Amino acid sequence: MARSGEKETGEPFWMKPLGELTRAQWEKLCDGCGRCCLVKLEDEDSGEIYHTSVGCDLLDGDTGRCRDYAGRQSKVSDCVRLTMKALAGISWLPPTCAYRLRAEGKPLPDWHPLLTGDPASVHAAGVSVRGRVAAHEEEVETDDLPNFIVLWPKRWPRRKKGQAA
Repeated sequence: MARSGEKETGEPFWMKPLGELTRAQWEKLCDGCGRCCLVKLEDEDSGEIYHTSVGCDLLDGDTGRCRDYAGRQSKVSDCVRLTMKALAGISWLPPTCAYRLRAEGKPLPDWHPLLTGDPASVHAAGVSVRGRVAAHEEEVETDDLPNFIVLWPKRWPRRKKGQAA
């Protein structure tokens, strides 16, 4: 049922402009890949962002989800709460990120759990951090983080044979 003053379009909520989503819809937009929870390094000279295979201490490397989502900001000082306002200033979100895609007016990828109905589809598509988290922040010295730089978080996954384009 449409709210007062709104027309019912029949389109799925994820096709709406991000600013029209409810908080619950906003949260459902996340595909659970966990890429945003990887430690990132910034080159002080160029501003270039480098992703590492080191996960936030709360990142579950098997599920791609936060182990304490509700309490994450009190436990991880630099945890970013993704909001519409914050989204505009974040350049490091992976190209596969539903928030980034929708902000750019692009559709969700065919493997997104909202389209498949299966939360594991993000893992099957090779998008998530599952099996790729080499360590957690507390296990790695800051000076050693450059040894963990990886390129895949900034890339789209390769299509598997027989997978539609």
